[in-house]
Amino acid sequence: METKDVDAIVVGSGPNGLAAAITLQEAGVSVLLLEAKDTLGGGMRTEELTLPGFYHDVCSAVHPMAMGSPFFAALPLADYGLQFIHSPLAAAHPFDNGTAAFLSRSLEETAAALGVDKKVYLELIKPVADHWEEIAADSMGPLAFPRHPLIMARFGMNALRSAAGLSKRFSTMEARGLWAGMCAHAIQPLTNLATAAIGIILSAAGHRHGWPVPKGGSQAITHALAAHFLTLGGEFQTGVTVRTLDELPSHRALLFDLTPKQLLTIAGDKFSDPYKRQLSHYRYGPGVFKIDWALSGPIPFTAPECRQAATVHLGNTFEEIALSEHNAYAGKHSVAPFVLLSQQSLFDERAPAGKHTAWAYCHVPNGSEVDMTNVIERQVERFAPGFRELILAKHTMNTRQMEAYNPNYVGGDINGGIIDIRQLYTRPALRVSPYRTSAKGIYICSSATPPGGGVHGMCGYHAAKTVLKDIF
Repeated sequence: METKDVDAIVVGSGPNGLAAAITLQEAGVSVLLLEAKDTLGGGMRTEELTLPGFYHDVCSAVHPMAMGSPFFAALPLADYGLQFIHSPLAAAHPFDNGTAAFLSRSLEETAAALGVDKKVYLELIKPVADHWEEIAADSMGPLAFPRHPLIMARFGMNALRSAAGLSKRFSTMEARGLWAGMCAHAIQPLTNLATAAIGIILSAAGHRHGWPVPKGGSQAITHALAAHFLTLGGEFQTGVTVRTLDELPSHRALLFDLTPKQLLTIAGDKFSDPYKRQLSHYRYGPGVFKIDWALSGPIPFTAPECRQAATVHLGNTFEEIALSEHNAYAGKHSVAPFVLLSQQSLFDERAPAGKHTAWAYCHVPNGSEVDMTNVIERQVERFAPGFRELILAKHTMNTRQMEAYNPNYVGGDINGGIIDIRQLYTRPALRVSPYRTSAKGIYICSSATPPGGGVHGMCGYHAAKTVLKDIF
């Protein structure tokens, strides 16, 4: 590695590494960003995984939190060509009877379609959608006294409950199923405390900002962030794997967009014994098995609402989804798992004329190498008869392959560690600041810090703010 000395080095170029680098560079700190792969992006990459001309998002695909992120909102990313595309419906949730519940940009439309559960849905989601900016500012960061205590108190009364507990407020199959699909993004049993938070946040984000896809694929977000970083005077190098601290140029601050497992390997000898013990006990959650398909046509969903949504949740009833999520956490594989499916090419050109792509994954035990291809395809076929006849090619990744692609996905855990009540604000260790390590000048800025997984950049932003306070 040949470069001049810099003020700060950021290792890892996922959304949080880029956010940390940008935040520091904006403050006048000279930053070197290092990435092990040949391209920047972490979980924000788009590649021809199946056939030439078919472009697939390798990891992240749909980005409700990017639109709702205070960090992203403050950047001129549109100036670098970033465009977000909104499907007519944000998400759809089909049932075996051929109908579907849905999440639209309109709160009233979504609630009205839930019939007798309209009032409950509005009571649960409307206060968060109405006060999105205040709640995002107070919740998307480290634990601190809120700037809007009354709003946060009302939010917390529901958010800290389990998804299963709050589901009892709904009486219809449609509302309960839709709720289960939203909360299952937590990737843990729906009986766990605080699983309601992800369902409330994702629903409110959909009403406030939608669930858009970036034009051209998730790599477009990386390109925009990187272009802004370079405009500010930042420097990055790709193809650089950091194995020891000795190989790095002189610096005053070092930030890792890595999770505890990799951090211990690279810098463990610099940490105190108590801090190392905490990192070694950091817990990872269930993994994912992912499929990308090249298709000869659009997925023939029975429910018309599913053909209007970039995101489709496949799992039927609350009970089926709850069982699926419990199984993955308990080390079991489901015969009818909850499947998150994205069909970006319906709304953005990702394939040759007349052809399409689709992206899907289900939750599996951490480290699983079981091939879930047939199980997932059977679940899609359940709600879209004739789907298998459209498959031209496919690309699969089990949990081990996910981790090989991105070491932050330990055992296939795409959240960088389970975000349950025990690790909600104590990730990666119980400290005054979760971004400081026990070694002076070394920080962690990955999704293993608050507020956790997702393409929002807030972990990197808050880590960089801590560095600015401590050193610069």
